[in-house]
Amino acid sequence: MTSSHNAFRGVWPSLRSLEVFSAAAETGNFTAAAQRLGVTQSAVSRQVADLEGLLGVRLFVRRGARLALTPTGVRLSERLAQALGEVRRAVADAAASERVLTVSMLPSVAAKWLAPRLGAFVATHPQIDLRVSASRHLVDFARDGIDAAIRYGPAPAKGLVAHRLGGETVTPVAAAGYVERLGLAMPGDLVRAALLHGDIPENWAAWFRAAGLGVAPPEGPRLGDDTAILQAAIEGHGVALGRSRLVADDLDAGRLVAPFETRLLASFAYWLVYPEGITPTPALGTFTEWVLAGFGDQSVSA
Repeated sequence: MTSSHNAFRGVWPSLRSLEVFSAAAETGNFTAAAQRLGVTQSAVSRQVADLEGLLGVRLFVRRGARLALTPTGVRLSERLAQALGEVRRAVADAAASERVLTVSMLPSVAAKWLAPRLGAFVATHPQIDLRVSASRHLVDFARDGIDAAIRYGPAPAKGLVAHRLGGETVTPVAAAGYVERLGLAMPGDLVRAALLHGDIPENWAAWFRAAGLGVAPPEGPRLGDDTAILQAAIEGHGVALGRSRLVADDLDAGRLVAPFETRLLASFAYWLVYPEGITPTPALGTFTEWVLAGFGDQSVSA
């Protein structure tokens, strides 16, 4: 054969021919390689011959039904095994990137709103690999690898596509046993209760004013996360100001009760946001539709 430099002439072999050669090198047999690739034995033989002709080198020495790699064939096979492995991983990663969806949200939203509905989402959309980043901090979408976020607050900043999911109301909630034990029949009875304090704008002082109470609310434990506050209320440790989106399932299940009619309209709302200038993947589009429909199931004044 002529030298590879003269025969190659800048014409690159096809990826398919390299895959065929790699399979033949690994199996040591054209027939076995053909079975692995789902083609005929003659197709494998022809691809290998064409590759040898293109490169101007022998890659195999035929020994009956068996094939032995030449030194050049050994070197090419070893490097191709690594290169084709990288190609396969790159293709798999590209395909997975269309399925993986990473969403940031408050821990309380993840625990009290998403978690009870997660099974239904997975069952309906098994093609989506949903990953949740639960954090109280605003994320950097690019740096943190976040596709979208559910945020609670005023209108989001510029540079984001923002879908308003809805508002909510705020009212006292407690375990039924706690309400009965303390005889919490009227709003004024709360002065005898352990009030659990959080960090939302609609605090106990605001609720006391809305309920027409001319006294300051009692001090009580201050917990920074709504999940912890609501769990303490469920366990009978006091009365919490429940955000309607987060307590709906607990009220339906009887883990909590709302003994009073006075409700504050929250000044913040929930938003689904993601960066402007991106083309939403099918996974993000599906999740957006699902979240919008899910929040819409609850009739909350906004």
